[in-house]
Amino acid sequence: KSHVPTMSRHVPLCPQPLSTLPPPTATSWCPLSPAGAQTTQLLVEPPWTPPVLWDRVTLTCQGSATAAATTWYKDGQRWWQKGPDRFVVAESGTYQCDRPGTGLSPPMHILNGEGR
Repeated sequence: KSHVPTMSRHVPLCPQPLSTLPPPTATSWCPLSPAGAQTTQLLVEPPWTPPVLWDRVTLTCQGSATAAATTWYKDGQRWWQKGPDRFVVAESGTYQCDRPGTGLSPPMHILNGEGR
């Protein structure tokens, strides 16, 4: 008797809309992990690299949950709990944000303009 696996539940690929995202557009943001779950993303403005303090770098955390649930990390240490979803960076370092349900973002290193 052969066993054929079946999908036990239907999981939507990208639930829309999320409260922290703009209204969906033809090019709406929908990052997917290999498991199909949404991930936390750290966006940087201006978008060129490397990000340098004198450009007035703004970091924005995108993921599930409300903006008030954002936890920020700087250089691997918890830095700002229940912080905003975006802020202007004042110090160089490596930043990450965490949102309940989607987890920790990839790190973003902000330079001070002297190569550090």
